[in-house]
Amino acid sequence: MMETTGWTVVAAAGGGDAGGVTGWATDLMERLGAPGAGIAIALENLFPPLPSEVILPLAGFTAARGEMSLIAALIWTTLGSVVGALALYGIGGAIGRDRVRAVAAWLPLVKLDDLDRTEAWFARHGAKAVFFGRMIPIFRSLISVPAGVERMPLGPFLLLTTLGSALWNTVFVLAGYWLGDNWHVVEDSVGVYSKAVLAVVVLAMVVFLAVRIIRGRQNRRSAGASGVTRPDIPRPDLGRYDYHDHGPQGRSGRTGNHDFPPPRHRR
Repeated sequence: MMETTGWTVVAAAGGGDAGGVTGWATDLMERLGAPGAGIAIALENLFPPLPSEVILPLAGFTAARGEMSLIAALIWTTLGSVVGALALYGIGGAIGRDRVRAVAAWLPLVKLDDLDRTEAWFARHGAKAVFFGRMIPIFRSLISVPAGVERMPLGPFLLLTTLGSALWNTVFVLAGYWLGDNWHVVEDSVGVYSKAVLAVVVLAMVVFLAVRIIRGRQNRRSAGASGVTRPDIPRPDLGRYDYHDHGPQGRSGRTGNHDFPPPRHRR
């Protein structure tokens, strides 16, 4: 009987090319079993270009072929998600709020008020952001960084991350388990979802930059129309009259120099 290996699993699944991410993940699961799936997902959290929509259904398909236990696949992939998220949380904590604000102050189109609003939003909705963020491509990894920057309590962070990751992982592992040889269909379906999310993010960034540039130009025009002078241009010298010879307060009872001449005396 021919021995079944991870590479033949990929071929049987219709994956075509046994190289790339699919071949790497398959080989890792072949060598380590369910822990290999956990390691792959942990790395996917740290390096978002590694697609979970490939690794998770492949783990489910591998479990369906008897290469690993389904329960073990669910547990190890969730554990890998939590480990990866915890590493990013630590990176966010190491960066810290002060460094983020210093970098933001250096960026030309970013204002500290933007960070203040973001921090206020995260203070109100951080728990929901961490939980639901685990189910959104791109953000499912990156959401751990602001949680670390804002020093979100570690206990709630781990709980919400575990629950959100378990829900996301279970859906995709079970999809691969039930689809069998057609597990790669999941990648095609989620790929559309991921591209839609990416398009929304890019569009939001373009709108933000356009609005910021337009408002900046309008503010400069308004300042020019109101006659506001630049502080680096000296004001013209209108002449000053010193009449300290009339006493410490002068004839008018005022002290110091003034921009108008002293009154004339009638003879």
